[in-house]
Amino acid sequence: MQLKGRMTVTKARGGTCLSGASLAALLLRRARKMAAVTAQGICLGLVAVSLAASPAAAQERSSPSLLLGEVGATPPASQAMATPHSKRASFSGAPAPHDVRQAADWVVDSGDNHRLPFVIVEKKDTEVFVFDGQGQLRGAAPALVGLAPGDDTIPGIGDWPLADIRPEQRTTPAGRFVASLGRDLGKLDVLWVDYADAISLHRVITTNPQERRLQRLATPTPLDNRISYGCINVPAKFFDRVVDPAFTRTSGIVYILPEIKSMRDVFSAYYDVAEHSQPQSANLPTPAS
Repeated sequence: MQLKGRMTVTKARGGTCLSGASLAALLLRRARKMAAVTAQGICLGLVAVSLAASPAAAQERSSPSLLLGEVGATPPASQAMATPHSKRASFSGAPAPHDVRQAADWVVDSGDNHRLPFVIVEKKDTEVFVFDGQGQLRGAAPALVGLAPGDDTIPGIGDWPLADIRPEQRTTPAGRFVASLGRDLGKLDVLWVDYADAISLHRVITTNPQERRLQRLATPTPLDNRISYGCINVPAKFFDRVVDPAFTRTSGIVYILPEIKSMRDVFSAYYDVAEHSQPQSANLPTPAS
């Protein structure tokens, strides 16, 4: 999570900018006139003359209304409003879907990850992106996700026998989860996403050859990547080389992006960083001529 203003350079709307020499002469005439009235005028005249001769005056000549102090003059929008610095995630040139980039920018700009490593799971394109605490992409890989489209899961489904979970109930829920490495049944290390509902990110399961999970990961299309009961399967090398090191001795955040709901429905604090940093000068008063 930059405001940009329009800079008035050589012309105010409806008027023409004075040259440097003319402006200096005008200032001097005004100073002399005011000197004949009051002592205060003398002081003001001296200040004006010093401004005309100073290096800073060269910059101020580009906006004579500011230098002359005209009543009702409005400074350029770029001076009237500061430009806050928005932070962005770094993908290091790696390709990524638009919604993944938006989500990663929001996480980094808002600090929603509290400088912890974080993962973004994109269910539409069935991809996983792993970032360090500063928002630098550490790796990306294809993934297998829940068989059924959907952003919700049935509470307590993690305690059900797998045989009782119908195909339409095999969803990967969307949301923000605090995740950490652990073990599944004491023998398989996984990244627990939602322990209560038995949702984890782990190495691809190959115990059932008929499911062809390795082949599904290798195809270029996401159409055949929906096969799991809700867990996120990734290539074993990716888990070992990227996920495991990122979460060793620390917890992190996993963001599973929605595929049906909107981002704001799932992440209440979400905002579009690009939209948030659009110029706000359109609502400023028009500079006086």
